[in-house]
Amino acid sequence: MKNSKEKYFISLFSKNSKHIGDDGAVIGKWVYTQDAFFENVHFKKEWLSLKQIANKAMLINISDAIAMNAVPKYALLSVAIPKSYSKKDLKKISKGFLKCAKKYNISIIGGDTISNEKLDISITLISKTKNPIYRSGAKVGDLMAYSGSLGSVREDLLKLFDGKTIDKNSKFIKPRLRDGFFYEASKYINSSLDISDGLFFELERISKASNIGYEFVDGFDSKIACSGEEYELLFSFEEKNLELIEKIAKKHNVKINIFAKAIKGSFKNTCKEHHF
Repeated sequence: MKNSKEKYFISLFSKNSKHIGDDGAVIGKWVYTQDAFFENVHFKKEWLSLKQIANKAMLINISDAIAMNAVPKYALLSVAIPKSYSKKDLKKISKGFLKCAKKYNISIIGGDTISNEKLDISITLISKTKNPIYRSGAKVGDLMAYSGSLGSVREDLLKLFDGKTIDKNSKFIKPRLRDGFFYEASKYINSSLDISDGLFFELERISKASNIGYEFVDGFDSKIACSGEEYELLFSFEEKNLELIEKIAKKHNVKINIFAKAIKGSFKNTCKEHHF
């Protein structure tokens, strides 16, 4: 129900704007992305430190920019701050934002702050691109692939719900972004987005945008299909470019997994909404 309401709400605006429908809105050479990272929706305070929360909030927005083949330049931060937070707490949050911004050479240029009962973060990222990649670029015959590995975030999330701890290097805490690989491979890639809601959610989005279906390879593990918060890249490319893309992936020490081929047809996601 939640996901259908989101789709409906977005549809109220998308009919009047050609810019809505991808990980970011492309206007000229600029790409604008925005992501919310809200307490008790995307995280619980017991699971992450304040610095980790701010860092992840930045990373998930940068992930959208990378998927659009855009390089982040500027960020606007909106932060709803609980009244109970001390100056020390605020410094921890700022360190998370600033460390991530420095790593990706992003200038934080403004935003807004309000008082709130819980910690809610919304970031607008302004990125630059010469050749944006859209969800609508997949073609019949394209190979479908994702970077890295899927499933560990779902496993770690279940551990957290059970009151267990997870490794500090978990992708739930710190997503692994594949910017070096993707920027170099982008000239061979037809469509892309990042896996935020789960592989099957994202496949449906590409299916609708590109008017395609999928033929899955033998041995495809459907157990990974619904794991959200992965922030790996889902992308398609012509089979003739496989060797070139594999070479670039090896150079950047990124594993790529080919799991399906684009065919005529459509695809419907069967996963449940993963946010809590």
